[in-house]
Formats: sequence, C-alpha cells, structure tokens
Amino acid sequence: MFGINPRKATQLMKQMGIKQEEIAASEVIIKTEDKELIIKNPFVAKIEIAGQISFQVSGKVEEKELKAEISEDDIKTVIEQTNCTEEEARKALEESEGDLAKAILTIKN
Repeated sequence: MFGINPRKATQLMKQMGIKQEEIAASEVIIKTEDKELIIKNPFVAKIEIAGQISFQVSGKVEEKELKAEISEDDIKTVIEQTNCTEEEARKALEESEGDLAKAILTIKN
C-alpha cells in the first residue's frame, strides 16, 4: 500500500476509524435486470468507514444472460388466444421475452 508495510497500514487505518475484514467467499453473484455477474473464488473485503459498510470484490467475472421467466398462466393465455400448442406458446413467449401481447401477435401472424 504505497510503500508502507502492511502492519503499519493496518495501524493507520485503525487510527482513522477504518475497519477492514476479509470475507472467505467462494462465489459472488451480482444480479441485474437482464444478466448475472458471477465472480468465482473472489477476494472480498468488508470495509467500514464512519459507520458506512462497503464491500470490495475482485476476481474473474463471468456474465450470464437471464431469460425472462415464463409462467404457466402466460402459456395458457397464449394458447387460449391463439389455439396453438404449448410448445408454440412457450417459444413465442421466450422470443418476445415474456411479452404476452407480442407473443400472441407473433403466433397470429
């Protein structure tokens, strides 16, 4: 840390009211609206400064796209509106990212 030995750095942080704790984590997952960020074997540090807690996470990040969850009710609705098969309804809902109206219009056209 800027040429200061680790023991001295820890003492300085303590004097400034900064607490740092390493968290033994095997995986960190950050979920956004459309994807997950997965960090396996991360280095995680919990840092507390003036009563505020934050986490510092570092490691190799993998991204995973999330598919819209399709409920059985949505599938039934598409089938009722279009007289299609369950497979066709499911496929149309997946392609329309769960948008019922778009799925129904896709099948009708």
